[in-house]
Amino acid sequence: MTIFYQIFIFLYYIAIKVASIFNPKAKLWVNGRTDVFEKLKAINFDDNIYWFHCASLGELEQGKPIIEKLKEKDSTIKILITIFSPSGYEFAKSYNKADFVFYLPLDTRNNAKRFIEIVNPSKAFFIKYEFWYCYLNELSNNNIPTYLISGVFRKNQLFFKWYGSLYREMLNYFTHFFVQNEKSKILLNNLGFHNVTTTGDTRLDRVYENSLKPEKPALVKKFIENKKVIILGSSWLAEEKIIAEFIQSTKKDFKFIFAPHNIDTKHIRIIENLLENNYIKYSDATYENVASYNTLIIDNIGILANTYQFTDIAFVGGGFSGSLHNILEPASFGNVILFGPKHEKFHEAEELININGAYQIKDADDLLAIINHLETNNNLELFQGINKNYIETGRGATEKIIFKINT
Repeated sequence: MTIFYQIFIFLYYIAIKVASIFNPKAKLWVNGRTDVFEKLKAINFDDNIYWFHCASLGELEQGKPIIEKLKEKDSTIKILITIFSPSGYEFAKSYNKADFVFYLPLDTRNNAKRFIEIVNPSKAFFIKYEFWYCYLNELSNNNIPTYLISGVFRKNQLFFKWYGSLYREMLNYFTHFFVQNEKSKILLNNLGFHNVTTTGDTRLDRVYENSLKPEKPALVKKFIENKKVIILGSSWLAEEKIIAEFIQSTKKDFKFIFAPHNIDTKHIRIIENLLENNYIKYSDATYENVASYNTLIIDNIGILANTYQFTDIAFVGGGFSGSLHNILEPASFGNVILFGPKHEKFHEAEELININGAYQIKDADDLLAIINHLETNNNLELFQGINKNYIETGRGATEKIIFKINT
């Protein structure tokens, strides 16, 4: 089976190389790995390296609480972070708790062997969904403790298929699994793995701490002027079209914030065309003019998480493609959450739906119906409190993980 895996990795690399001719992100992916081993060999790694591997930004956010607690308890630990995607890499570079940040070299036997020989980590942490056969095998061969953090398993994954023997083999290489829910634990138990602890999601710890002391973007606060606000968080075109249709047809007294996932000039212009009028871009806003508009388009990065403190309903992007963005950040500030229908991979979405803190929608008619429901009998305020309570009572994963690692 491993030969087919290696063929797949090779073909994947060729596909990315071809895509890099046309796609800027693919080009970053390729270029970032070009001289990674030369950069690694130039560093004198010591004997207390903890290696964290994350696919992208979301997984990095799940790793941060563990990283920060480990460094708090032992200042001699050096943190090496590897990232798979270019977007995650750009954020990881600016993370002040990371001592070293690199792209993960392609998962081949030679790359894995070279990487482990150079870095020689004391412990390795893979976040949520990251399973790379050659790296996991090499860590096991070198008796390096390896942990899965905030893992989520579902019965339709390859681990649980009759043809998924290679993926089941990867599970043997983990020292311990820290999973988000009991369903994941039971699935692993059924495969014979009992080195499993249900901890919950480390992101709950992260967003709760952030919600206690958020920065307050002055322009956003001025824009709100004590009105109810619907925000599109990390939105894509599907969500933007629905909100634009709602804005043009409603007489409800809301203000709206667009915080798109893609902020390049072309996409911002598409949003402007959808809205037609009564909007202002954040880059054009001033303290004097911003409150006179009904819609604010945030065309920069870095303020979305803190903007949620001023909003009431958050329509989070990715639910029409199956790649739902972070819904815990807006929930931590008490936003009622909306998203598209493809959210089955995100158990927090199901949990929030079950407690009336979140709703899935398909179109502008669904949106109107939900808004009407939320405006009835103070439902909006009630469900906002439910979401804040969900975050507060669900935290604690970080301490559980740290305790188990250190015992």
